[in-house]
Amino acid sequence: MNLLLSVDRAVPLQSPNDDAISHWVISALSRLQTPSSPVPELSIRITDREDAARFNQTYRAKPDATNVLSFPADPPAEAESGLLGDLVICAPLVQEEATEQHKSEDAHWAHLIIHGVLHLLGHDHQLAAEAEQMEALEIAVLNELGFPDPYNHQAPLEGKQP
Repeated sequence: MNLLLSVDRAVPLQSPNDDAISHWVISALSRLQTPSSPVPELSIRITDREDAARFNQTYRAKPDATNVLSFPADPPAEAESGLLGDLVICAPLVQEEATEQHKSEDAHWAHLIIHGVLHLLGHDHQLAAEAEQMEALEIAVLNELGFPDPYNHQAPLEGKQP
């Protein structure tokens, strides 16, 4: 699958390389999109706590940083665009949460990127039934990639990069 991906690293903190990120995005998309659709496009901004908090305050009226924010695109149908939208990921939170949840950083990065992509594709977790469906998709994609269930916080530190 072809993909137009832009990764903006606004912080010097360690984050996965573009190949790993692209692989995780494609894994999520290949499960859910038909091959005849336009080339998917998205951008990911990897940022710090302050920047993530500004986005969260501006767009969700919440004062603190969150691990991932998704901004789905809404191009007109006649544009035949593959534009999915943008993700903002807070690198310090990803690192902290991975440690707190006893996960490898790669496993947590993969989970949050897949989670964000699912949001860009219209999935949500506001209602219990939606959350169950979205979590099942996340678990299935992560399993295919060799990562453990992200919702099993007792899982050992595992995870690999492509």
